Amino acid sequence: MRVVVAALPGSGKTTIMKLVKRRLPRVRVVNVGDMIRKIAMKKLKIRDRDQLRGRLTIQQQRDFQEHTAREISKMRARDLLIDTHTSVKTPNGFFPGLSEVTAHLIRPDVIVLLEYRPEDIIARRRHDKTRTRDADTPKSLRLHQESSRQFAFEAAEHIEAAVKVVDLRYRQKKPFEHTKRAADEIVKLFKREGRTI
Repeated sequence: MRVVVAALPGSGKTTIMKLVKRRLPRVRVVNVGDMIRKIAMKKLKIRDRDQLRGRLTIQQQRDFQEHTAREISKMRARDLLIDTHTSVKTPNGFFPGLSEVTAHLIRPDVIVLLEYRPEDIIARRRHDKTRTRDADTPKSLRLHQESSRQFAFEAAEHIEAAVKVVDLRYRQKKPFEHTKRAADEIVKLFKREGRTI
């Protein structure tokens, strides 16, 4: 089973992937952003993943995403969890992170969209000193989240995949409540299909 997990930058996907991996050790986790960064480091001498958004041309976005999707398409893991974005914010506007071309190559069975309150994403970004994030407003994050949802459904339509929206737009009552719930929903997908139990 192939599952794409998408959320806005700063949502905490890396932590969620670690929780899923701990519970389902046989699942292979692939981070698309890391794969694209490696290509950019070789071709463009970009060292920092956060530089990608401002430096890549539209054609480079297409080329790097297609190259990465081809690499993922060759992976023979029985169960694959792909950490990516369905919408990438660029200086030119929103770019599909899972285009028709890349969706056909990767062929996920399910696209999971994790949706958060913009205020929570802004707070998480503020606390993450390891990354240089865009200065977004709640309004701009809502627009980005809407474009992510639209791109996800369009990609799913082309490849007959399911889209699961996990609504995390509520205030947490305890730390990491969103993270644990997101991981639970992803684990349930694999178990529902009778995989990686």
